Amino acid sequence: PSLIRSSLTIPAGQCGTWVKNPEGGLFTSPNYPNKYPPERECIYIIEAPPRQCIDLFFDEKYSIEPSWECKFDHIEVRDGPFGFSPIIGRYCGQQSPQYIRSSGRYLWIKFVADGELEAMGFSANYNFTADPDFKDMGIPKPLPFCEFEMGGSEGVIESQQISKDGKASQTEAVDCKWFIRAPPRSKIYLRFLDYEMQNSNECKRNFVAVYDGSSSVEDLKVKFCSTVASDVMLLTALGVVRMWADEGSRRSRFKILFTTFQEPPCEADTFFCHSNMCINNSLVCNGVQNCVYPWDENHCKEKRKANLLDNLNNTNGTIIGVTCCVVLILLVVSVVVQIKQPRKKYILRRDDFDPTVFQEVFQEPPHYELCTLRSAAAASADLAELAEDLESFHRLRRSSRCVHDHHCGSNQPGSAKGSNLSPTAIMTEIQPQPSRPLLPQNTANRRSILVMKHSYSQDACELDDELDEVPTTSHRLSRHEKAVQRFCLIGSLSKHESEYNTTRV
Repeated sequence: PSLIRSSLTIPAGQCGTWVKNPEGGLFTSPNYPNKYPPERECIYIIEAPPRQCIDLFFDEKYSIEPSWECKFDHIEVRDGPFGFSPIIGRYCGQQSPQYIRSSGRYLWIKFVADGELEAMGFSANYNFTADPDFKDMGIPKPLPFCEFEMGGSEGVIESQQISKDGKASQTEAVDCKWFIRAPPRSKIYLRFLDYEMQNSNECKRNFVAVYDGSSSVEDLKVKFCSTVASDVMLLTALGVVRMWADEGSRRSRFKILFTTFQEPPCEADTFFCHSNMCINNSLVCNGVQNCVYPWDENHCKEKRKANLLDNLNNTNGTIIGVTCCVVLILLVVSVVVQIKQPRKKYILRRDDFDPTVFQEVFQEPPHYELCTLRSAAAASADLAELAEDLESFHRLRRSSRCVHDHHCGSNQPGSAKGSNLSPTAIMTEIQPQPSRPLLPQNTANRRSILVMKHSYSQDACELDDELDEVPTTSHRLSRHEKAVQRFCLIGSLSKHESEYNTTRV
């Protein structure tokens, strides 16, 4: 507990009598009970211990120059630690104000006297009482000692230091202070990197406060207990950051980067931030924004690129090395597996139909064409069987006498009438020569084409339905169809031979 005095127009210590003790205190206007001097402005800020509030009483011996709405000499009381805290009242005249109680730990009181009509002034005493908002929580336990000293051109202060340094446990309420000391003629810039209050907008339970010059309440510059916190520029070389959190608000956290600076003109070993800040050259291009605007981190790509290997520590080097070794091992294993694995053989199969080999022979309407595409082995077997049949047929022809020349294969005119087999019934691609094989010369990777061209009649072989269904493309004939073709060909030749024998007789 403390009672703090300050003045905005006169040196400190000339704003009356100040008495303070752990249970309360007393303060008066200047020269009380005599008339106060003109042109005075005094500010009194009272702070109560945690979970307590303030009761303020004015003595009956009270006299302040009266005016309409107290526009001249007056006392102003606000519920909080700042001049913008909610106002409780403005008082003047001959009647003392009534009893005043704060809603929290702070009261802000200002006494103003103009240059005319001075009066006796006032005397006020105060004491601390339990805050009704915490009546179920009982008397708070003694707070642990929690203070930190910080210095240098830059640094980071954070709430995690409380647990790391063993200042307090996670179940204890804390009221910690960080003292930041800058070099002479320097100032301090605070930038929040992280901030979150577990109980937002409940300043009684948790807050972060910043003081400029000392830890006294009159030097309180700003206090944060809502959802956001803004950067703070201090005007002195001593800054104090304070965090209060009760037992139920220990998850509140903050992290602040502080940077010491001087005002221009900048010295040779400093960097100008274009915001009336001259920071140390060692803070330029260090990966951290130390200026209000990131002037110190602009145009740093070339420098960072040159110092990339220098910034690698042992941990980063170990991680990179292990990763490269793992990748190299996996690459070697994959190469070995590919070499040892047996290669698969792929057989290239050509289409059954080769348009360059196939020739269109469907020329005359009365003739029928039968085309069969086979592989070299299948075609050779079929040709061999057909050659044997033709050879036996020719032997039969040579064993008999020829009545007509064209029966023996001559090209003389005057063919016999009534014959069903015309002289043009030949086998293209195959000549009936017993001395020469009927196999093609080059059978590798080729298809053999067998074309039979003849005229037929209904009584020679009734294959109208079957032959109409046989395609002239590359589809293979079944064994039954081949047998029928061979039977029809031989039957036609036999019929012709029987007619020949009848004519001979």
